[in-house]
Amino acid sequence: MINRRDFLSTAAAGLAASTLIAPAVHAAGADEKPKRVGLIGTGWYGKVDLLRLIQVSPVEVVSLCDVDKKMLAEAAEIVAGRQASKKSPRTYGDYREMLKEKDLDIVLIATPDHWHALPMIAACEAGADLYCQKPISVDVAEGKAMLAAARKHNRVVQIGTQRRSTPHLIEARDRVIKEGKLGKVGLVEIYCYYHMRATGNPPDEQPPANLDYEMWTGPAPKMPYNALIHPRKWRAYMEYGNGIVGDMCVHMLDMTRWMLDLGWPKKISSSGGILVDKKSRANISDTQTATFDFGDLNVVWQHRTWGDWPSKQHPWGATFYGDKGTLVANVQEYNYWPAGKTAAEPTLTGKALYEYDQFPEDKTEKDLERHVASAVRWHMKDLLANIKTRGKPVADIEQGYISTASSILANLSMQTGRELTWDAEKQQVVNDDEANRLLARPYRKPWTHPAASM
Repeated sequence: MINRRDFLSTAAAGLAASTLIAPAVHAAGADEKPKRVGLIGTGWYGKVDLLRLIQVSPVEVVSLCDVDKKMLAEAAEIVAGRQASKKSPRTYGDYREMLKEKDLDIVLIATPDHWHALPMIAACEAGADLYCQKPISVDVAEGKAMLAAARKHNRVVQIGTQRRSTPHLIEARDRVIKEGKLGKVGLVEIYCYYHMRATGNPPDEQPPANLDYEMWTGPAPKMPYNALIHPRKWRAYMEYGNGIVGDMCVHMLDMTRWMLDLGWPKKISSSGGILVDKKSRANISDTQTATFDFGDLNVVWQHRTWGDWPSKQHPWGATFYGDKGTLVANVQEYNYWPAGKTAAEPTLTGKALYEYDQFPEDKTEKDLERHVASAVRWHMKDLLANIKTRGKPVADIEQGYISTASSILANLSMQTGRELTWDAEKQQVVNDDEANRLLARPYRKPWTHPAASM
């Protein structure tokens, strides 16, 4: 059996070859200027992403943008303390002003989901390559327009579905799936049982003085402000995202598609709703099941934000069932059992990679998911490598579009109460005018939906 440390030394995140070299920390050559970087959305994961990029490349962060002045100032101070130049980046409250400079090589987008499409397209038009958080959009038509913009302007776009760059999951794919240890896979169960749905019912109030709530809302419906909206709790509302399916399912569906080399599902069905917690202001489902039918394989999602977890060890992950074995994979570890052996210790196992020797600041960074830090770094290295070659990164915008749109279609299936058949060539639901009208959500004026110009 290959030693896991030896394996990881030759594994890599998302590069195309079958035998891979681990992505190296990028050092600018004598004639190569550091990439100029801007971040739109300086909250939790915006900083996580940006600080990982600083760790692996001598970039110069020159611009930060956020509608929250307090959050923006805090991020500028952190970045100045972490980047090599110690310079404080310029700050903006409007992404259009930041992009107007047209002096950025890379733009990171980590806004709430309803604010992904327009800045991403604008950054493509401004000549930047991108790292955009998942899900790429809040409706299917936005994602289609984002993909078109990336291709039209020849931009390299990495989506933040970093399971594709997670070292132990690369190992699981290569040691278990690619070596045929599962045999024929006929079912994958993907799931999340975290109690992550907001349960509060705070009163309406005036937005804080540091927040430009008009700009924060942007093209989405403008709801009365309350404490669930900002910061970080906006996922309580379908107006700003796509619930737990858009937040957590998209990760595991994308991981499954990557591991098994799957494209679009042929049919999508979903049911559920707010079945238990009917008191909270949150309008996302607390219980939902979705089936993604790939023909001879079903991928079945389930989330539940109440009650006990089926497994305390695996509250968010995927279980691959093959006729020769079973694989359980999640952000913390993977375990493989040959058929008939699941009651015993796993035959193969791997854990999340921590790189404290090389990046000791991971130990003390506020709000960092330490078990995910290596995955974000490997994802950034893959982006940088493909910027250099003008290739497609492992989580290319097209892959992000497929996983995002499939997740949104699951919500639309639950909304319409019927199974949806997807025509991947025509990019529409077959024989369902109502569902096709729902592929694009109305934009609040004066913002214009990007599909309107396609």
